[in-house]
Amino acid sequence: MISKEIKEIVPGEIQVDIGKVEHRVVFSASRVSSGESRGTASAAASETASFSGSGNVGPEVSHLGWGRWYTLRELEAATNGLCEEIVIGEGGYGIVYRGVLNDGTKVAVKNLLNNMGQAEKEFKVEVEVIGRVRHKNLVRLLGYCVEGAYRMLVYEFVDNGNLEQWIHGDVGDVGPLTWDIRINIILGMAKGLAYLHEGLEPKVVHRDIKSSNILLDRLWNAKVSDFGLAKLLGSDSSYVTTRVMGTLGYVAPEYACTGMLNEKSDIYSFGILIMEIITGRNPVDYSRPQGETNLVDWLKTMVGNRRSEEVVDPKIPEPPSSKALKRVLLVALRCVDPDANKRPKMGHIIHMLEAEDSLYRDERRTTTRDQGSREKQETAASESGESGSRHHQQKLR
Repeated sequence: MISKEIKEIVPGEIQVDIGKVEHRVVFSASRVSSGESRGTASAAASETASFSGSGNVGPEVSHLGWGRWYTLRELEAATNGLCEEIVIGEGGYGIVYRGVLNDGTKVAVKNLLNNMGQAEKEFKVEVEVIGRVRHKNLVRLLGYCVEGAYRMLVYEFVDNGNLEQWIHGDVGDVGPLTWDIRINIILGMAKGLAYLHEGLEPKVVHRDIKSSNILLDRLWNAKVSDFGLAKLLGSDSSYVTTRVMGTLGYVAPEYACTGMLNEKSDIYSFGILIMEIITGRNPVDYSRPQGETNLVDWLKTMVGNRRSEEVVDPKIPEPPSSKALKRVLLVALRCVDPDANKRPKMGHIIHMLEAEDSLYRDERRTTTRDQGSREKQETAASESGESGSRHHQQKLR
């Protein structure tokens, strides 16, 4: 029988020598005598026996009712012993490794840090809820590993990098992210977040929306990642925390000042991300001149001075129409309203973006039709002119 509860970590910890020194995790020594030393991954595996009740190898199917329960041995083999050379990301929650399972499946393995104070019961509930999430704009959580103090999450691997790399990386004077692609990325992010906010109960607040957490597939479709330990909230509820999580420049002011967290915190971060995608600028950039350091303040000034066209990322191959640009900027500015209650919900944001996208397509079709009409008129005029010229020449003969 598999225990329904994940054993809580207790004092008396022993270090497991796996991975980077600063990220090594610990497991409970409650069953280890004071004179006994365990410094290898096998120690953690044997500790799992008390958790699973079935030896050192965990069951293939998770007792949470979804996905897989991966063993530490499996994930260690997939990541070459949590090798530093295959690290693809680090953050406040943990360190992420690229891995390949025995069946050839590419995965991203997140080793959660043990110093984050994540309660065992909360871990179980959140993994159970988020593990059932299925949306094309959310990175899929495939399973997890619980052995000793190890808490690891296994995600699908998205192989076209993240948004930060494509916006701020060295992609040349003109990048591959066209205006249409950027709008599609914004819309995809909005749909993924709308599902977390409005399609689940309890709803999920991401807490760390930023460009590096938006992964892209080969068709430039956006997939929101790193929501495995986001905060779950009941309907119409907020959460007050003494530990603000997030990234400089993206954090909503009321969350930073008071610790008050709800989905409107995500809306603010999303608005910042729209600005970043459109302008190609970082939310906070101290290398820029005074008045341009803070993206929100600079953008508001530019829009107020009727200089919206000047904010567009110069790496966009073909700039958008003035009307299309202004509509997207309006959405972004509404998202970062200082009054959280005035920020739109994600569903409303999708409606505004799709209306803009439809308008932009209609505008292009109209332009194409006008160009075609002009070309026909010019051709007809040319043919008429040639016909008249021939008739005049015949008369002269």
